[in-house]
Amino acid sequence: MPAAPIQFYNRYTKSIETEAIYGERWLRLAYENPVGRFMVWAFAKRAVLSMYFGWRMGWKYSAFKILPFIVKYNLSVDEFAKKVFDYRTFNEFFSRALKKTARPIADGERVAIFPADGRHLVFPNVDLAEGFYVKGAKFTLAELFGEDGLSPDQQVLTRKYAGGAMAISRLCPVDYHRFHFPCAGVPGEPRLIKGALYSVSPIALRRNINYLVRNKRKLTELESPVFGSVACFEVGATNVGTIVHTFLSGRPVPKGEEKGLFKFGGSCTITIFQAGRIRFDDDLVARSRECVETFARMGDRLGEAP
Repeated sequence: MPAAPIQFYNRYTKSIETEAIYGERWLRLAYENPVGRFMVWAFAKRAVLSMYFGWRMGWKYSAFKILPFIVKYNLSVDEFAKKVFDYRTFNEFFSRALKKTARPIADGERVAIFPADGRHLVFPNVDLAEGFYVKGAKFTLAELFGEDGLSPDQQVLTRKYAGGAMAISRLCPVDYHRFHFPCAGVPGEPRLIKGALYSVSPIALRRNINYLVRNKRKLTELESPVFGSVACFEVGATNVGTIVHTFLSGRPVPKGEEKGLFKFGGSCTITIFQAGRIRFDDDLVARSRECVETFARMGDRLGEAP
């Protein structure tokens, strides 16, 4: 039986589209049959494979992959901050900056934005976030914050964000791979939560949504005068062992300022607001209830403070 295509709703064309998956054959082999899942257990979740691909895509000859990649996935070169032939390696191209005008930031100090380009799911109550990739499967805040091994009294962040609102922004290899602050505020020190490097493609997440809380990830709390405390996660994935931050802790940031970048691969961000601090846009909530991701770009509206 042919594998089911990965589909999402495009917020701009207002239509259901089928995702072009980079490395689809490998992902389906790795996550949709027993032999492949053994390969994932043995190799892909370990840093050595990510290190190898990172080294390979940082090699000067990897630059020859750039133009075919642009053509195959119909990327808009007009958005790039540099000319195509100025990228020295594929990794440099992959984590490219865009022109300032390429991602306009939604107006309004009470409006929060998507932190990254990608396919998004929103959950007005994170405690009810289950069954969206795998029916009946869920993960807990304690696992996400790396507090599952602590006693309830020690689970400070889990209690702080209980009942909060969560947005999962899944980036594909074809996407812009820099991530930004969803609102204005003061960022704290980032914290590394150690883990593996599973894929965050829906091909993998449909097998096990817990890959999101098993993967290496970084957490930064952003203190916002409008939205309160906001937990900003960057989650590593297969071939994206490197999460690079470009901001300064303790320095106030405007909405949409760059927070960092992912190196080669696909990955995701997770943004959690405290209970009662944001109302996600209705179209996002409606699609998410149907278990359909919505494609939207960094800077577009995510929701508004009530």
